[in-house]
Amino acid sequence: MKPQLLALITAMAWGIGGYFEKKGLHLGNLSPQLGITIRTAVAFLILGAVSFPQWKTLPQAGSKALVMMVLGGGVVAGAVGMLCFYAALKGAPLTKVMPIAFTSPLFGALMGILLGGEPLTWKTAAGILLTVGGIVMLTAG
Repeated sequence: MKPQLLALITAMAWGIGGYFEKKGLHLGNLSPQLGITIRTAVAFLILGAVSFPQWKTLPQAGSKALVMMVLGGGVVAGAVGMLCFYAALKGAPLTKVMPIAFTSPLFGALMGILLGGEPLTWKTAAGILLTVGGIVMLTAG
């Protein structure tokens, strides 16, 4: 499957999932912390089963790669990001939370440029500005 189609499916899954997560938090009067724990437990079971054939490659990944995955994916994105996202879902309308929360491509592009050595092109700069402008339009007022 093409990467662009996978990215679109990702956006759809996260947007649709966010709707149901917000509904679940409010219907059950659940705390954001419990909500993210439920989400993570279910994802852990599914992803553990799907990734089982690749577990044997873990030792060859190397400690630097594993530290990057643990810190970036587990701590920053998985714990800090999701706890903040769930707290935002619990406290504000979906139309205000989702446009801001899903500016991750903006921050990913900036990290790639600032730390990853990727070039800042006019096209990238225009995309960043349009993204920020869209966020302002969706969330202002």
